[in-house]
Amino acid sequence: MMKKRGILFIISAPSGSGKTTLCARLVESVDSLYRSISMTTRAPRPGEKDGMDYIFIEKPEFIKRQKKNEFLEWAKFFGEYYGTPKKHILHMLKRGSDVLLSIDVQGAMKIKRLKLDAVYMFILPPSIAMLKERLINRSTDSKEAICERLNIAKKEILCSQKYDYVIINNRLESALDNLRAIIIAERCKTGRS
Repeated sequence: MMKKRGILFIISAPSGSGKTTLCARLVESVDSLYRSISMTTRAPRPGEKDGMDYIFIEKPEFIKRQKKNEFLEWAKFFGEYYGTPKKHILHMLKRGSDVLLSIDVQGAMKIKRLKLDAVYMFILPPSIAMLKERLINRSTDSKEAICERLNIAKKEILCSQKYDYVIINNRLESALDNLRAIIIAERCKTGRS
């Protein structure tokens, strides 16, 4: 029997939608699902660990890697760079591992243009008002940054129609159940086995 290729699962969501929490819980609760770790030039937030949440690097190093085409996708957001290291993901997919990639809409659309076989999932907040409340309660951004994030969120939400699945994160457990169901269904598709 031939070894199957891994599935790339891409999750996008507006900042504050619960994407990070959902992805962490998803990897904990789904067998053989590995989380891709992005690189960034921003400083770690309280509680974030280098190599677990992100790989934190300096801007000159990021730009050097970007010029060498080492990223599957990359973007500049709020003055900082974010990118997905290409080599590791492609290796994992080739060996048959399923990979979860948590990236913004801009990055997801770059990967979609590459025609890489992937499953695209978008997490929606219950409402813009609830999203604003979550961003305020997170206490990591200034009022100006929150306004900017909300403006970006409205644009990102319009792109949700370009994804294969949309999940509303009204209740964490319910959203998590929906994500798990999507992964199981995609693994069982006849074209994948």
